Parts: sequence; C-alpha cells; structure tokens
Amino acid sequence: MTAAKVGSCGMKNKSYYSDKLSAEQLRQCYQIAPLRVKQYLNAEIQYVLNKIKPSDIVLELGCGYGRVLQKLCKKARKVIGIDISKPSLELAKKLLKGNLNYQLFQMDVINLEFPNNFFDIVICIQNGISAFNVDKEDLIKEAVRVTKKKGLVLFSSYSDKFWEERLNWFILQSKAGLIGEIDLNATRNGIIVTKDEFKATTIRLTDFTSLTSKLNIDLKVEEIDNSSIFYEILVT
Repeated sequence: MTAAKVGSCGMKNKSYYSDKLSAEQLRQCYQIAPLRVKQYLNAEIQYVLNKIKPSDIVLELGCGYGRVLQKLCKKARKVIGIDISKPSLELAKKLLKGNLNYQLFQMDVINLEFPNNFFDIVICIQNGISAFNVDKEDLIKEAVRVTKKKGLVLFSSYSDKFWEERLNWFILQSKAGLIGEIDLNATRNGIIVTKDEFKATTIRLTDFTSLTSKLNIDLKVEEIDNSSIFYEILVT
C-alpha cells in the first residue's frame, strides 16, 4: 500500500460530521482551539505514538482531514484512515501529499471491509466513540475483529476534569458558525447539545466496561494530561 485511495465502501450512516462539519470546517474547529485544548490534542497524539512500533500497520477510525494521520505516517510502517466524509478525505489526501505509506477509504466504522486480525493497532481518539452516529458496542466489536491477536485498540474520551475547557471550545465553535447554537439548558454532566440536534457525550469507565463486558479482552484505563481517558484494549 503505497498511495492514497479514496473509495466508497459500506456507507450507511450519515452524521453531523459528513453533512455539515467536514473538511475545512472541521479543520477550522482545531485551528480556533484555545492553547489548553491544543495541549490536550497533542497529548492524545503523543500517547498513541508511544504505542506504535515502526513495523506496525495502523488503522485510524474517523480520520477526518488527516490531523492525526500526518503524525502516524512518520511512525508506522503503514497507515489506513477511514471516514464517512468524502470532502474530509479529499482534504486529507492533499495534506498527506508526499507520504507514501497510507491509504484512505470512505467507509462505515461498524462495517469495516478489512479481514480479521489485520492491524497491529486500531485507534479511535478525541471522543470518536461518541461522535460516530453508530452502535457503540458494534463499533468496539469491529475494531477488535480487525486487530491482530496481542494487538491494541485505543479509544479515548474526555476526562471530567476537562469539562470547562471542553465546553468553552464548543462555545467558540458555535460562535464561529461551525456548529449550532449551544443549548445551555440541555448541556450538562459531560453532555454538550446544540439546538440543531448535535450531541457530544462522554464515555466514562462504567460505560466502556458495560460495552465490552461480553468481549474476550484485557482492558487498561489511563488518564492523561487531566484531559483525556484512554481505554486500551489488548486483543486476546
């Protein structure tokens, strides 16, 4: 796999991120992030990079415009990114120009068109488990299915300690017209809701252990930077 390929595979679910918040609009969300939020974003990426070996084949679920892929390509042998938004994938292709070890696919995260036990590491960070408009248990099962035995699956969500910074960032996105107006009456306890029906939740430890209770996995949980909770699955 030496070149980018944007296909149309298994598209079933459309969401806010494919209909409104994609490509340059999504990129702008990160550009306007306050310094503390950028620290959180960088801490997540560094945590993932520390897990990757140069021989690894890595899959990123919900790769967007390639924000994380740019870093992954410098560490892993091969990197594959999938997303439901074609505009985001097209922008990622432009930003990743010059890298020869990646592929991009437009694909549904709960219908991954990859063989069993294929990837060394599968990542879904920056609260992707909440952002995807899919069944969370099916999402985790698919991520585990395509991961090699003794491979890793990395999910992350927000720490409760980061609530004020997270909410402030979403308010900035709303003021910039990137997402709808924040519904402050409905926004509380780790859940952000906009008046145009966008909803961002928090996946806490009790939520994640409930979702994975029927899977044959080893789970490690780690908080980093007082901002992010990583759920690290060792596939057995």
